[in-house]
Amino acid sequence: MPQRRAITGRSQEPRARFAEELRLLRHARGASLRGVAEVVGWDASQFGKMENGHTLGGPEIVEALDQYYGTGGMLLTLWELAVADPTQFKERYRRYMVLEAEAVSMWQYSPSIIHGLLQTPEYAAELLKEGGLAGAELDAQVAARVGRRELLLAPGGPQFRTILSETALRSPLRDRDEWRVQLSHLAVMGERANVIIQVLPWEEGLHGLTNTDVMFLRGVGGRTVAWVETGYSGELVQETTSVEQLQLRYDRVRDLALSPEKSRQFIVGMVEEASCESST
Repeated sequence: MPQRRAITGRSQEPRARFAEELRLLRHARGASLRGVAEVVGWDASQFGKMENGHTLGGPEIVEALDQYYGTGGMLLTLWELAVADPTQFKERYRRYMVLEAEAVSMWQYSPSIIHGLLQTPEYAAELLKEGGLAGAELDAQVAARVGRRELLLAPGGPQFRTILSETALRSPLRDRDEWRVQLSHLAVMGERANVIIQVLPWEEGLHGLTNTDVMFLRGVGGRTVAWVETGYSGELVQETTSVEQLQLRYDRVRDLALSPEKSRQFIVGMVEEASCESST
């Protein structure tokens, strides 16, 4: 393992510290980003984004870097601190973010907005602005949210299913071009082997999750917990009976939703609509 350096004078902010450590380790090794990519895998640009603090990456890529640099889990520890850092996410999300990063499968229902794992930077920015964020804090939160997408993009990423209410797809961004980009991003992500996107049409009416944004996270050991959220607060549901009741409601909503293929056609149709609107 490389000799540890004194912490004095180095960044104390978890996200910046993680990025700094990645840069120092690579420079000490005398390796280029491309050289690291050739040995560890993933794209060199991914490592560049991590070293610049633009993304945290996922646990698999960090574990691979730990092995490459011989750091014995130190990088994964720094990554976990960065993920749970309250300056990146509000305090109530800290435990959830760790569980999300460790999940082997996730399934979610959105009654009104597109889930953060599928948001473009522009969508995230407009949504967070409406929540009162601005300036440097807004930039940091957008970067943190977009960085979470690496969970799905990394090789061996978790299985993810989202059911989007038609309401979420009929609530556009103010900039029509940015909205078209967001819809196109959904269509592209839906083609990934580990991502399933389904649309719940308005015509299906009321159901058990009409006003409930919920995410189920299944860990390596098979245990499932649920995260129930509003625009103002979130609650981690861990009690087995409560989780099972929510899962039953979710299963019934999934039965009402369009199939993945019909959902993709629905979204592609909306992309075409948005394209026509932005050109007029």
